[in-house]
Amino acid sequence: MPRRAWLRLGSLAALASLSPARSADAADAPRAPGFGRAKSVVLVFANGGQSHIDMWDMKPTAPLDVRGAFQPIPTRISGVSFCEHMPQIAAVADRLTVVRSMSHEDLDHGSAAYLALTGCYHARRSSNPPPSATDAPTYGAVLRRVRPTPRFVSDAVHLNGPALIPFEAGPGQNGGFLGRAFEPLVIGDPAGAAGAIPGLDPHVDLPPARMDDRLTLKQTLDRELSRLDALQPAYEMDGLYSQARAMLASPQVRAAFDLSAETAAMRERYGRHRSGQSLLLARRLVAAGVPYINVIWNHSNRGQDESDDTDQFGWDTHNDIFTALRDRLLPRFDQSFSAFITDLDHRGLLDETLVVCMGEFGRAPRVALEPRFAGATPGRKHWASAYSIVVAGAGVQRGAVVGATDRLGAEAVTDRYGPWDVAATMFHALGIDPHAHYLDPLGRPLAITSGKPIGALYG
Repeated sequence: MPRRAWLRLGSLAALASLSPARSADAADAPRAPGFGRAKSVVLVFANGGQSHIDMWDMKPTAPLDVRGAFQPIPTRISGVSFCEHMPQIAAVADRLTVVRSMSHEDLDHGSAAYLALTGCYHARRSSNPPPSATDAPTYGAVLRRVRPTPRFVSDAVHLNGPALIPFEAGPGQNGGFLGRAFEPLVIGDPAGAAGAIPGLDPHVDLPPARMDDRLTLKQTLDRELSRLDALQPAYEMDGLYSQARAMLASPQVRAAFDLSAETAAMRERYGRHRSGQSLLLARRLVAAGVPYINVIWNHSNRGQDESDDTDQFGWDTHNDIFTALRDRLLPRFDQSFSAFITDLDHRGLLDETLVVCMGEFGRAPRVALEPRFAGATPGRKHWASAYSIVVAGAGVQRGAVVGATDRLGAEAVTDRYGPWDVAATMFHALGIDPHAHYLDPLGRPLAITSGKPIGALYG
């Protein structure tokens, strides 16, 4: 066998022998508030970085070039205001907790999104690196590694993905050094005419017996292929075939992905666009028992540079921030996110689902026109020293605010939290000790996260 094939085979053997250095469900796992309260986690990733000052942490008494063009409106949380263009979210604020003291040190989209989706700083901070086989695994990949479950065809699903930065997939969304076998299932546009996953409907001319015959033929061909130098791609493709077969063989899986089963009124309530229908599909996957769901909102962080289609608009609003938020981003987000929270709550699913909405960072306090970007009116630069996230469900207190920023929204003035703490909170909610370890392909023990669960979320 060629040397390259031996090396690939050796790496596969090491990967196959991975075992936790310490059980993620160990008996000594902490039982702090919120531990094990969630059957599912839904991470809504606001690709591009939402403006905390124009949405969640408004500063109406700050100078005009800080407070911006929008007015605050009261919410269902006493004394707390949101943006005037978020009236439906303001009406469900009594089911949310806003964390206003998020902070980290990465200032560019690629590496900051990597931080948000893995809980780890990239080796190249404040940069836009391509995905690499040495990357840290995304949360869903870690979950599939430490606690695989047989409840669904995949323990982790990414919807409306991958996240584009702005037109190429960014790092932090795949299996990283764990390999392809642990990658989440990625669904693109669920709002398209072909549905979330085209081709799942069973064919009348392909009964189970014929399907088995085809699989037997495939296995025979795979045995011959294993002698070739392309060994690892063959194994990776075999995993994809197995996943596809599981989807075709399971009526429950097909039903979970079938958005046509929803009423027209419900689909309209969420919004007939990529991100809205992704949230609706996320609710169906929660009901189907999927432990981890990542909804990308929007799939491009700055697609507005290439298209006037609102589906392409991301949260990276360097210029024209107020028109982009008022006319494109906030109306859809307000409608869909409020529908998602209300729908989960009415169905009794919010109590067992942790919902987190976060971007990679916030936007700068001072409004200014940036000549290097498209647009004729001012916007806000990247800002990581202070930003806001929203959390709900699974024991999180309802109608609360955690943390605070200074009068300009520039710095956190209370306890600061980072993406690593959000990661710990999500695993903790799923009943997984965030400080447990697993072994990488080289046998090195790695902690699931470096953060701590955000205890203040639970009051």
